[in-house]
Amino acid sequence: MSGRRIVVTGLGGELGSLVGSLLEEDSSIGEIVGIDTNPPRRRLKRSAFHLVESSDRDRIGTIINDANPHVIIHLGVWEPHARLNTADARLHTEQLGEAVFETAHGLPALESLVLRSGIEVYGSLAHWPHQPNEHQALEPESEFGHMLLALEHRAAELAMERGTSIAMLRLASVVGKHVPSPLGRLLRLPAVPFNPFGAPQFSVIQDNDAARAFVAAAKHQPHGAINVVAPGSISIPQAASIGRRITLPTIGPAWWFAKSLSGLAGAPMPDHIVQLLMHGRSAQPGRTEELLNFVPEYSTHEVINSLYEWPSVIRIAPQKQVA
Repeated sequence: MSGRRIVVTGLGGELGSLVGSLLEEDSSIGEIVGIDTNPPRRRLKRSAFHLVESSDRDRIGTIINDANPHVIIHLGVWEPHARLNTADARLHTEQLGEAVFETAHGLPALESLVLRSGIEVYGSLAHWPHQPNEHQALEPESEFGHMLLALEHRAAELAMERGTSIAMLRLASVVGKHVPSPLGRLLRLPAVPFNPFGAPQFSVIQDNDAARAFVAAAKHQPHGAINVVAPGSISIPQAASIGRRITLPTIGPAWWFAKSLSGLAGAPMPDHIVQLLMHGRSAQPGRTEELLNFVPEYSTHEVINSLYEWPSVIRIAPQKQVA
């Protein structure tokens, strides 16, 4: 990694700012260039940050071309209802992705690209008798899952056309003290809806662990999909019990009312979160140690425990555009 130039899209988001901070701590890394639609959430000392509009393809392309990076870490992915509604999240993700991948094809120095994806590409656990690994068929059911799969297809095209190493990090739901997480908001409501049939399980990943995984991928330059999931899983009733929340058994049309009420309470439920509540969501994290020399520090249970100790995350108005 000595002297390597790195471009980080989504540097303004909490995950991107964490990644930027970790990269800056590594003296072997050379120039760091960041792109996002909002400024970084942490004070970065040596990253060159560029504030852009996701629709300004020419400017984004010029910034990346001028940097001529060896590595691109593409974190510019908007999770629906983290900060933007579903339609806007899809639009900004597509616009920035188009600019990044079009530019990447012509970069002389580019060796690898690390993509932020998610285990939503597998669909819900209702499809699988066990936790899916990276070789399972991809059957996304949610808008977010389809958004992520489209990015993976673009990344695969880049790998085929120019031989670039592509690491697609499929994250579990990212939860952290300052992360605008739809799941985290929902779990902190006074009452949490759940599927009373089967107690489906889900897993998460702590934001610092997720950031460490991206830095490790930039360093080791693996190729292929890698699940990044904290050890263990938990059910909604178990999580709610930790936070001393009320659980609301929810079936059939009652999910519509649950979505409406949670939205009014400041915790909108996009379809990928509804699917998690109804069917669970997890994946096998077997390749992280082998390919990234990385093991998450925090288990799913530890992250959920911490969730109820953090100050409330203030919901930011939908018009904000932060990756």
